[in-house]
Amino acid sequence: MRGAYRRRPAVLGVVAVIAAAGLAGCGSDDGRITVNVYKYPQESFQKIVDRCNDQADGYEIVYHKLPREADGQREQLVRRLAAGDTGMDVLALDVTWTAELAEAGWIKEFTGADKTAVEDGTLETPLDTARYDGKLYGAPDNTNVQLLWYRSDLVPTPPETWDEMIEMGTKLKEQGKPGLIEAQGKQYEGLVVLYNTLVNSAGGRIVDDSGTKALVDDGAVKALEVLKKFATSPVVDPSFASSTEDVSRLAMEGGKAAFMLNWPYVYAAAQKKPDFAANFKWAPYPSIDGGPAKVTVGGINYAVSAFTEHSRESFDAVRCLRDAESQKFAAVNDGVPPTIESVYDDPDMAKPYPMRDAILDALKSSGSRPVTPAYQNVSTVISTILSPPADIDPKATGDRMRAELQDALDSKGVLP
Repeated sequence: MRGAYRRRPAVLGVVAVIAAAGLAGCGSDDGRITVNVYKYPQESFQKIVDRCNDQADGYEIVYHKLPREADGQREQLVRRLAAGDTGMDVLALDVTWTAELAEAGWIKEFTGADKTAVEDGTLETPLDTARYDGKLYGAPDNTNVQLLWYRSDLVPTPPETWDEMIEMGTKLKEQGKPGLIEAQGKQYEGLVVLYNTLVNSAGGRIVDDSGTKALVDDGAVKALEVLKKFATSPVVDPSFASSTEDVSRLAMEGGKAAFMLNWPYVYAAAQKKPDFAANFKWAPYPSIDGGPAKVTVGGINYAVSAFTEHSRESFDAVRCLRDAESQKFAAVNDGVPPTIESVYDDPDMAKPYPMRDAILDALKSSGSRPVTPAYQNVSTVISTILSPPADIDPKATGDRMRAELQDALDSKGVLP
């Protein structure tokens, strides 16, 4: 579960030690300025850094790896930013952290030519995740949307709605064939993503535009009804309430399921099993009422620390680290979907990303998670209330969620 619903502990001593360590290394051996980039472990990212260093004017980019898990990434960033650490320049943020860090005054706004460079050619929904209070605080590096994955040897034509998918799976099971639907139901962010997609697809709202008022409107309650129906259907995996992305993927590859809702990385993983991969296909995410689903967008945004002593160099580094060439390299080598639309048309994307058109279509109609500085609270409350999904009572659960979310939104400050 990412983030915790708790008060800030007394960590000043720890922060001071971390910050002191971070202040070292402000320049390279040849006297050039060092731009410190903090990002999760990405296999091919150093090669992107190397290319950008070849183009850098008077500075050198140094890649510092954050912890692999999102909780650890956020904890390190928040603690060092709280200490005003000047040793951090460029930060790779989960899309849900933008509002939180901007509200705290810990990241810089993109303005002028830097803002124009980010917005030019970038898909709108990823851009929305980088905005807060009408201002741009991030540069979308990569994005993500889930698709419907299915076995074409069992399902010649994929379903378009949740009802059709459940019906198809039920018929397969009655025939003695694999008919389960794999999805993420564990009490963590994956369950929040699933529910948020259902809310968006039903035309509902969880939180208002200001990020300060809990709505949980009729569309959000409709989403609870759909989630309840799925969680109690004959085609839900018995382990749904403890299932994550990889648990879902392994169950699908193991022959238990006909359908799976998951991120595009599962395609590359499937290629290690040629017999399975031959029938492993993709389709648009199922809708609730037959219209297009509004799938929850994920991804990473680059931000520039408010405490950097090298603003010009940091903004310049961001331009190169997330330009079209860098995004194409990351997509082909690391499997992360680009945020610049033109990259999807590149011929080199055809083999590693045969589902690129489906991803692009989903991105154009996708939706964001609630935008609020208190998102960590919001996420924790939602995942707690929804778990286990089979116990949902749509109206009562909606009423409880509305009340507890308002309490979460009313909490003050950035949570550690």
